[in-house]
Amino acid sequence: MIDRTLWITSLAETQAIASQLATQIPAELPTVLLLHGDLGSGKTAFVQALGTALGIAEPITSPTFALIHEYPEGRIPLYHIDLYRLEPTQVPALHLELYWQGREFPPGVVAIEWAERLNPIPPDALSLTWTTLGDRRRLHLRASAARWQNLDLTP
Repeated sequence: MIDRTLWITSLAETQAIASQLATQIPAELPTVLLLHGDLGSGKTAFVQALGTALGIAEPITSPTFALIHEYPEGRIPLYHIDLYRLEPTQVPALHLELYWQGREFPPGVVAIEWAERLNPIPPDALSLTWTTLGDRRRLHLRASAARWQNLDLTP
């Protein structure tokens, strides 16, 4: 289990946290990251830095209108999902569970922006919540799965 708060004061610190996380994600297990926070809080910037750290050369852009962008060429595939435009009742039609079940898609990182619209939540997901407070951001990390208990991230 993990329940930690990190304080972030710059884009470079967000990028550093994403890079550290990328080195701690095993390639053989699907990893679900639930990203929460207001518009402009740092969710997409985090996914961009995570993708770079995973070795993805292609520019990572927000999937707000496409809903899902797939980046298969890194050390671990990255599936970037944005649920901003959807109502919670519309999300099941996307069958997002196929990304973390590991049968139809190679195991990878499933980064879901606006994850509060997702139900049910995968049991071993890591939740990252950004809150903007003046010129800093609070990043709260929470997960109940044992796989996250040794997660080591610092800004």
